[in-house]
Amino acid sequence: MEGRIKKGPDSLKVELQMALSYHVLIIGGGDGGVLREVVKHPSVESVVQCEIDEDVIEVSKKFLPGMAICYSSSKLTLHVGDGFEFMKQNQDAFDVIITDSSDPMGPAESLFKESYYQLMKTALKEDGILCCQGECQWLHLDLIKEMRHFCKSLFPVVGYAYCTIPTYPSGQIGFMLCSKNPSTNFREPVQQLTQAQVEQMQLKYYNTDMHRAAFVLPEFTRKVSGLPVSLL
Repeated sequence: MEGRIKKGPDSLKVELQMALSYHVLIIGGGDGGVLREVVKHPSVESVVQCEIDEDVIEVSKKFLPGMAICYSSSKLTLHVGDGFEFMKQNQDAFDVIITDSSDPMGPAESLFKESYYQLMKTALKEDGILCCQGECQWLHLDLIKEMRHFCKSLFPVVGYAYCTIPTYPSGQIGFMLCSKNPSTNFREPVQQLTQAQVEQMQLKYYNTDMHRAAFVLPEFTRKVSGLPVSLL
C-alpha cells in the first residue's frame, strides 16, 4: 500500500535532478520517501534532512517501514527543527535542496513564498539546483504562475514538471525546479539509466521516458501560467 501511495512522486522528484549531485538537503519529508530515493544514488556523499515534527518520523517508522527504511543510512544527518533557521546558518552548502512539504496553507504556506526560495538560493552552492512541491495544475494555476514569476527573478533556469499519483487532489502533483547554473536543461536526464539500472535501483515509476514526459504540459497550463513550449 505505502509503495503505491508515495513511490511515484518521491522517485520522480529525486530523479529529475540527482544524477551529478553530492551534498543534498531535504526540507520536510518526514515519512522518509524522498530520503529513501536519494540514498539510492552512489554519487550522493551526504544527506541532511530537516524535519520540524519528530513525531512524523516516528509514526512513519512504525506504520510505514517501507517508506522510512533509510533513516539508518550512514549518509544521513537528521536535524529535527526549523528548515528556515537551518538554511540561514548553512549557506553555500548544498548541491541539491528538495522540499517535500504539505499544501500551501497553514504552517506550510511560507514554503511557497519568494522569501523561502531566496533562502534556498543562498543555501545552494554555485551550480546548485532545487526541487519543491509545485501543486496541481488542475487546481492551483494562479499559484503556479506566481511561483514561476518570482522564481524567474531569482534563478536563470526554471522548470515545471508533474507526475500522476491517485492519492493527490485531482490525481496529479507538480514540481517547481530551479537552477543557479544557466546551462541546466531539466528536461534532459543527465544520466540515461539503463533498464538494468532501473531494476537494480528498484525504481517503480521513473525511467528516461517518464523524465522527459514530466515536462510535457497541457495547453491550458502553458497559456495560463505563461510557460513557454520548451519549459526552460
